Amino acid sequence: MANTYTQIYIQVVFAVEGRQSLIASEHNDELQKYITGIVSGQRHKLIAINNLPDHLHLLVGMRPDAALSELVRDIKANSSRFINDKRWVMGRFSWQEGFGAFSYSRSQLGAVIRYIENQQKHHAKKSFLDEYTALLNKFEVSYDQRYIFKPIEG
Repeated sequence: MANTYTQIYIQVVFAVEGRQSLIASEHNDELQKYITGIVSGQRHKLIAINNLPDHLHLLVGMRPDAALSELVRDIKANSSRFINDKRWVMGRFSWQEGFGAFSYSRSQLGAVIRYIENQQKHHAKKSFLDEYTALLNKFEVSYDQRYIFKPIEG
């Protein structure tokens, strides 16, 4: 795409199915490197990544000719397969349906990177559900509380 110049920064947030705490901390580095490979393999720029046992944050510099939903779909499908192949969890691992995505300007990147890097500290005081609804409210995203996270059935 000659003569196309963009600056598209998106923070993506999604949860483990049912918000279960399934990602053990000893697997964080390997999972994050794997996801970094997916993002860079699609020629996007991964700026920051961090996960907790029940969710994941990414800050991505997006190509202008790509769909965010396709990138997230590929990250979730391939990382789920990766986790299942590694047998890191008993049973079948999967990510929750859907995701949150929030755009930022270049001047905000430092704060967003620090926010993502400090997730473990941040969640010592605030649950993921509280954090996620705060992001939705901050960005004035309309949502139905019933559909934010689907609980595990059974």
